[in-house]
Amino acid sequence: MFLIYSGVLPFYFFTEPQALFCVYFVDKFTAIKKFDIPAYYRSSITGKIKESRRVKDLRKQDFTPTILDFGSVQFILARHFGFCYGVENAIEISYRAIEENPDKKVYLLSQMIHNQEVNNDLQSRGIEFIMDTDGSQFIPWEKINADDVVIIPAFGTTIEIENFLLDKGVEVQKYNTTCPFVEKVWNRAEKLGKENHTVIIHGKPKHEETRATFSHSAANAKSVVVRDMEEAVQLAAYVTGKKNAVQFTEEFAGRFSEGFDVTKDLERVGVVNQTTMLATETQAIADYFRKVMIEKYGEADIKQHFADTRDTLCYATNDNQDSTYQLLETDADVAIVVGGYNSSNTSHIVELCERKFPTYFINSEKEIKSTTEIHHYNYPQKKKEVAQGFLPAKHPLKIVLTSGASCPDTLVDRVMLRLLECVGSGKTIEEVLAEY
Repeated sequence: MFLIYSGVLPFYFFTEPQALFCVYFVDKFTAIKKFDIPAYYRSSITGKIKESRRVKDLRKQDFTPTILDFGSVQFILARHFGFCYGVENAIEISYRAIEENPDKKVYLLSQMIHNQEVNNDLQSRGIEFIMDTDGSQFIPWEKINADDVVIIPAFGTTIEIENFLLDKGVEVQKYNTTCPFVEKVWNRAEKLGKENHTVIIHGKPKHEETRATFSHSAANAKSVVVRDMEEAVQLAAYVTGKKNAVQFTEEFAGRFSEGFDVTKDLERVGVVNQTTMLATETQAIADYFRKVMIEKYGEADIKQHFADTRDTLCYATNDNQDSTYQLLETDADVAIVVGGYNSSNTSHIVELCERKFPTYFINSEKEIKSTTEIHHYNYPQKKKEVAQGFLPAKHPLKIVLTSGASCPDTLVDRVMLRLLECVGSGKTIEEVLAEY
């Protein structure tokens, strides 16, 4: 399968089955990247559905879900889910690093992506993680030397860590898997800084992507992190003068750049995001600050105080989330979301599904113990739970099924097959797929 990405929409072209899943990235007619992804990440079920939908909708204008009718159970599949461009890029580079360095120690700064299936496979091949996703060290820096290979994960890393590795003689760019859409946010933040704007970052403060974005942003601009709309409203109170500098220091401790002066550094602002956050919330935060600036400075001068940054929103996050909104328009009995429990983009898909359906967040088919029992993750409370009777006794049973951007489609296939094993089916996989 080949993917051509023009900078606006990705287009897929399938060739004969091969040992590797190949993807091309094209920027203004110039091919700059080829991805080779292990065959076991390819899907024989959902992959065929995705290709069928692509052929019928080349311009990606139809976000309605696909219904797979097995008689006793109907699966309602999101239009878009699974591996995104940045993840495919990171996987290709990571596996290449292993192949090209059989006699060297190969490290990842942290989890390459937030999916235990992929990370476990990389570890089984000898890759070691230097730290966890919150930045806590597994391997002391003293053990890393210039002869070692260090892979920068898809989330990127801070300028401080990159410079530290360079000072040790580690060549960090050869296996740098930073997602180009994350780098796009960094570039936009740099441009904002050069235009004397303060950068407001919508993200989870402890998430490695947010830490990396903050580091790059703070190198060029005054920067501050807000987690959600509630914190955006709190920050806006300093724009309007309802709160003072002492309160800011306490309220946003550890989340603003050095030398931040709340009395003058919020006169010109722009909003960028951690690419895996809810796109609608990022836009709502940006719209809110625009409104605040208009109220303070007047609409005639808005361009002097607010920068439009909607171009930093990740296309894959948007597609997956827009597809999830379409799932909410359907009639279903339960929703199953597959992905890593520390995956930010997956957690937001769960959050959306929970607005309408009983929703279960699982990392693999192994969490489905029987027709009545499922082990799932309560994301808000950050803990595993056991649910009994999670599948209602209905015929046909309607199940929403989707996944995060770091989840292999083969994992979604296995979840589907496990549910069919539990519920039973009036049709075979081949009979259902014959309709596509």
